[in-house]
Amino acid sequence: MKTAKLIGILALVLVLGIVIVQNRGPVRTHLLFITIEMPHILLLLLIAGGGFALGLLVALFNRSKPKE
Repeated sequence: MKTAKLIGILALVLVLGIVIVQNRGPVRTHLLFITIEMPHILLLLLIAGGGFALGLLVALFNRSKPKE
């Protein structure tokens, strides 16, 4: 089971890396009241990092607490 999970994670990282490398052009992003122009690769990295951080936070808060 550990090997399957590791292979799945590596496959997702590989696919994410391929998508990021293919999207290097500039993109205009609207955030509330401001417009930012940045490389698409940077936007994808920020979104992936934010999703990873959110997943970690959810995992931390969903831990079962020990019964007293």
